[in-house]
Amino acid sequence: MFLFLADRMAGIILLIQKLAARAQLEMVYVETILKIIGVSYIAEFAAQISKDAGQEALAAKMELAGKIIILSMAVPILTLLIETILTMIPGN
Repeated sequence: MFLFLADRMAGIILLIQKLAARAQLEMVYVETILKIIGVSYIAEFAAQISKDAGQEALAAKMELAGKIIILSMAVPILTLLIETILTMIPGN
C-alpha cells in the first residue's frame, strides 16, 4: 500500500518544494516540516500496527515518542516564528 502511494507522495512533495521556492522560503524550514509530517505518519503507522497486535500500551508509548520527536524537530521553526512576531510588534 505504501509503495503504491509513494509515487503520489513524491509529486506532492515536489509541488510543496516548488511553491516554497516561489515564495522564497528557506528550504531548510520546508524540509523540516516535511520531515515532521513523515515522522507523524510513521509514528501513527507503528502505533496502529501495535494496536492491531493487541499492544495498546506499546502503541501509546510510540505515539508519545512520535510527539516528542516532532516537538524537538519543530523548535527551530517555532523560534523563527516567535522572533518574526516579536519584530512586528511595535516598541521592540
